[in-house]
Amino acid sequence: METASYGSTLRYKSVERIKPIGKHSLLGASGELSDFQELLHYLDELILYDNMWDDGNSLGPKEVHNYLTRVMYNRRNKFTPLWNSLILAGVNMIGVHFEDDHVAPGFGNHFARPIREEWRKDLSFEDGVKILEKCMRVLLYRDRSAVNKLQIAKITEEGVTISQPYALKTFWEFNAFQNRMAAAEGSW
Repeated sequence: METASYGSTLRYKSVERIKPIGKHSLLGASGELSDFQELLHYLDELILYDNMWDDGNSLGPKEVHNYLTRVMYNRRNKFTPLWNSLILAGVNMIGVHFEDDHVAPGFGNHFARPIREEWRKDLSFEDGVKILEKCMRVLLYRDRSAVNKLQIAKITEEGVTISQPYALKTFWEFNAFQNRMAAAEGSW
């Protein structure tokens, strides 16, 4: 969960920046919200076109990843870039792509990824959520425009699951810091 801003004004709270793409892919984005919405429009058209073939096949993460890298690269070359950092397998606003066991866009790449020493291949889902919450708490403490709400997404053989937004517990005593969403909406 993030905010959408107009300049430095936090205009919209609880903006969801993670979306299922097809049956077995998730796309998360940071950066310009309108550019992310445009990408989702492109992907909706791609998924619709793929479903029209009715051949039993569907686009997987690699196909979506390749499509996104081409879209981002094409827009950059036309000097109308989409200002997003995307997480599917790692795509950024200048068309560079990479694969890794864990990735993060924006501040997360600088502040949260160093916590990766706690990550291991045999990590349980619950332990992974604990590490993710620790990373998000670090980001919350270091970004004045961050909101303490987040969502957890999981991809299994059955499909994509995205949790409802929930508030991250903080350790600040000041009431406004304990629930930043309520404070942002005026209930100090």
